[in-house]
Amino acid sequence: MKNHLLLILYMLGACTLVTRANNREYLSLNKNWRFALLTDSDAYRPEWDDSHWRSLHLPHDWSIEGNFREEHPAGYGGGALPGGIGWYRKTFTLPSSAMGKQIQLIFDGIYQNSEVWINGHYLGKRPNGYITIRHDLSRYLYTDGKKNLIAVKVDNSRQPNSRWYSGSGIYRNVWLSITEPKALVPEELFIYTPRVSLEEAVVQLKIPVVNHTSQQANLRLTTKIYDPDGAEVAAVETPGRLINGKDSLFWKQDIAVQKPQLWSTEEPHLYRCVNLLYQEDELLDSISAKFGIRDFTFDPSKGFLLNGKQLKIQGVCNHHDLGALGAKVNISAIARQLTILKEMGCNAIRTAHNPPAPELLDLCDQMGFIVMVEAFDVWSKEKTTYGYHEDWPLWYKRDLTDLIKRDRNHPSVFIWSIGNEIPEQWDSVGTTITQELVSLVKKVDDTRPVTIGLNEPTPKNTLYQSGKLDLVGFNYHHQDFEKFPQDFPGQAFIGTETTSALQTRGYYEMPSDTVRRWPYKWDESFLDGNDDFTVSAYDHVSTPWGSTHEETWKLIKKHDFLSGLFVWTGFDYLGEPTPYIWPARSSYFGIVDLAGIPKDIYYMYQSEWTTTPVLHIFPHWNWKKGQLVDIWAYYNEADEAELFLNGKSQGVQKKYDDSLHVKWRLNFEPGTLTVITRKNGKTVLSREIRTSGGANRIELSAHKQNLSANGTDLSYITAVITDDNGSPVPDASHLISFTVDGPAKVIATDNGNPTDHQSFQSSERKAFHGKAIAIVEAQEQTGEIVITAKSDGLETSILRLVVE
Repeated sequence: MKNHLLLILYMLGACTLVTRANNREYLSLNKNWRFALLTDSDAYRPEWDDSHWRSLHLPHDWSIEGNFREEHPAGYGGGALPGGIGWYRKTFTLPSSAMGKQIQLIFDGIYQNSEVWINGHYLGKRPNGYITIRHDLSRYLYTDGKKNLIAVKVDNSRQPNSRWYSGSGIYRNVWLSITEPKALVPEELFIYTPRVSLEEAVVQLKIPVVNHTSQQANLRLTTKIYDPDGAEVAAVETPGRLINGKDSLFWKQDIAVQKPQLWSTEEPHLYRCVNLLYQEDELLDSISAKFGIRDFTFDPSKGFLLNGKQLKIQGVCNHHDLGALGAKVNISAIARQLTILKEMGCNAIRTAHNPPAPELLDLCDQMGFIVMVEAFDVWSKEKTTYGYHEDWPLWYKRDLTDLIKRDRNHPSVFIWSIGNEIPEQWDSVGTTITQELVSLVKKVDDTRPVTIGLNEPTPKNTLYQSGKLDLVGFNYHHQDFEKFPQDFPGQAFIGTETTSALQTRGYYEMPSDTVRRWPYKWDESFLDGNDDFTVSAYDHVSTPWGSTHEETWKLIKKHDFLSGLFVWTGFDYLGEPTPYIWPARSSYFGIVDLAGIPKDIYYMYQSEWTTTPVLHIFPHWNWKKGQLVDIWAYYNEADEAELFLNGKSQGVQKKYDDSLHVKWRLNFEPGTLTVITRKNGKTVLSREIRTSGGANRIELSAHKQNLSANGTDLSYITAVITDDNGSPVPDASHLISFTVDGPAKVIATDNGNPTDHQSFQSSERKAFHGKAIAIVEAQEQTGEIVITAKSDGLETSILRLVVE
């Protein structure tokens, strides 16, 4: 078996073994593809000459490699980047020992309209750009040493088809699954826990098995449960059952786990279930899946309860792009985003508005996030010219069913959303579609509530009138939150999408206590605003349909029956640059900017959502002499805050009633601002901001010092331009050039500026309000890497990391 495995790895060419269990192999098929942008319809043919095509590794997003242009058909709403038609091809050989195996090709996501061929045989088309796609290769493969060819056509030419940046290509991971003809079917496995207590949990399993042979077989199944420490804590064996040739069946098992370690947002304990399939004494197959044991409910009066305890859902909505990487999936990049959010106190993610990458859910399982998985942004009625409504009639049932089956074993998944701001809510057909979709979900998973993001959340809404929604999902309408028990008696609330406040990191306008609603109307172009397409970073600008961050959070915080919220958005994203149009090309909604640098509002949430002592003061302290400046502070774990300017007290401020920040208004004079927070007269924290001098040098820091030599691990390098005393220079916009020596390379740069049109692929980036980032990717060799940042007129800076 070992030699057989090594031979397959060799002949597949630079594949990575992910798992191997007896006769089952699961291989990464990401390496050594050929790619070209072309429209020729014959590139699927084995004899096609692809020698001049580009060689690359997957995942891959070709749109992010393009230039920002107003004329791209995706428009600024779609990120102003190119689409088109692309082809991917990969060749490999298989040994004779692979004959008779079941071999499946799995794409975690291709955007969009993918068509796949193996050795010239057409395997099928899948329009949906976010769904996992499976193709059975078994009938068409050569196992005699002759080369096999996979060809994939990706068509993202008909645009606009998305209201945000989609990316283009095979942007998620690709796998090859190899099993015996009699095998378990992991994509059909269902693990759930109908009864949970501190003393005992009952784990129920539905375990699928398939017999691809023509002969009847007597098979038996053993299941073992391992606790978070790896110890076996339960096992059950099901007696043999006859399964006919070319048939399949499900086993059902109940397993009791004593004194379970419960999964929670603070302690996300994960168990492991191992299923072993036998024919007599021969082990035919085994699969392994992680799961969590937890109990939850949404109560009309108490809100959300996890394992019997009230817990406010403190969530954000996020689109799928990873900033400068585009849609290209990278687990290091996703982990960085989630870590930034976790440190803010965020405990929940809404996958707006599409099925997520599997890696996101794996990380949410491990890190303790509550996830609302969203299936659709559109049903049968159009939002964009070439959107999913065109594919809805033929594909919605399969897409929804495949999504629920794929993600239902994740303990982080708590809510299914079947739609976002669906136009059918103003049409009676919305009632019947909602009923059908909920029925489809419940048929596959009846253990979780179903909701929809309603942007007209009234009892007359036709989607709500279906009577099938478990949670009433409010998109905005914060002014109606407090009357929810009267409007929806006996129903449970969730803020599916809230806030839509706007900020540009590092830019401030005064007075800060004047609230602006930009744009004036959602369906009219906004011709006012700032000439440089900025939005003040004080929390005083929002869309007219939304609110400031403080306005909505105060309401959610106040009432138990408001189970929680998903703020729009956690991170800025490509496309949808509300309130502006071109030349803006990315959003202003994020609590964190596109480069992953927190805006000031991040610290309001951190002060509210964590018990870690927080003190954040802003803005910077570089202004015109005598200018009237508003100073804000977010703090917690203290009774008061006192401000000093050059050692002289400017007064003590306290957060009265439901206020979430304190403010001072001063005439600027150069020097040092200091804020001290105290509790019962004792100092809790002290922070200061200094007036900076001229730009002198670049300070570098890395979010990760040690990288894995796997060819995909990342470190995000933050460059801050400072004066000779180390004080950040808030208006610095120097062009910084990044280089790397050693086994790594710069793959992208960014600065969080929504109007920067330089390609993300560049190794140079202008600082935006004094900051920029470089994304460094480890190669597959070990050693020290030296990152150098240079800029005219500034001292060169060096940072050393290790690839191991």
